[in-house]
Amino acid sequence: MAFVNVLRSSGLRRAECGSLLTFEVPGRRLDGGRYYVGKVAAAATRSKKVRTFYVASSAIGDVETYMDASRALAIRGAQRKGRYERLPEVRIVTEVTRGLKPMVHWVDRKGSAGRMLLNELPVEERMVLFTEGRRGLEPLWLWLNEQGLPFRPHSWEAVFHNTNKRCERILTPPEHRRLDPHKVWAPYATPHSARHSFALYMLVVLNHLMDQKWGLTPEERRDFRLLYGDPWFMVQNLLGHSSREVTIRHYLAPVADLQLRSMLATKDGPAAEPTPDLDSVFTRIARESEGIQDVDARMQTADGSR
Repeated sequence: MAFVNVLRSSGLRRAECGSLLTFEVPGRRLDGGRYYVGKVAAAATRSKKVRTFYVASSAIGDVETYMDASRALAIRGAQRKGRYERLPEVRIVTEVTRGLKPMVHWVDRKGSAGRMLLNELPVEERMVLFTEGRRGLEPLWLWLNEQGLPFRPHSWEAVFHNTNKRCERILTPPEHRRLDPHKVWAPYATPHSARHSFALYMLVVLNHLMDQKWGLTPEERRDFRLLYGDPWFMVQNLLGHSSREVTIRHYLAPVADLQLRSMLATKDGPAAEPTPDLDSVFTRIARESEGIQDVDARMQTADGSR
């Protein structure tokens, strides 16, 4: 669940989120905040450029719970069984420098020292980074399997596939199993659909804020767009796309015909709340657009329970 929530609230790609190291996860501050800023190393991105991402505080909380519970349990089990000592290659990180170009310093089992820019560390080499914990070696790779070993990014596809099959088995009425190719009873999700959900959510919210919270006239909206870019451009940057056209073509085309501005224009003045309730808007988008799911509407068993 922590992995899904990070994807859904940040728009990171599967490989970007799946190759995070523990110290790359933004830490929550005592003074709070709804979103926190992190960076994806260049070697982990498709463009091979450093990318900034924003992730919800609640998602960071889920990661912290995962690290303190199931991740810690998996590490302890691996330590007891000596799995880390049997790995063919281990690099024990001694320091990660700060600044514009963070450098990772390590020593291997033979005592040989090495270093590399954090942004240049390939995914495979990230998997062999460890730190000395209170009870022995601990991986710096964030997402671990039940054996306490790094969980490869592409393996998340199998996790989602198996979850989809369980949902289908539970939510599809018995009389329709294997017999009805037309009706979809259960939600279907992939790591990429979490990214799509993020793009859709940000487009709707940003349009809503520009139209209602700030109460912009068409002229003011045009001036704002010239200075800062419109919501399409903002979402493009959040997703790390090379152009606005890529964002529209791959993520936002399914809702382009819904005329979001007119849908959201329910008031003459600015909205009273900074984050208005848009549940009805998203429900309508899912109902009227092919390829978009309303998970809440589908997470219901045949007998009506949830």
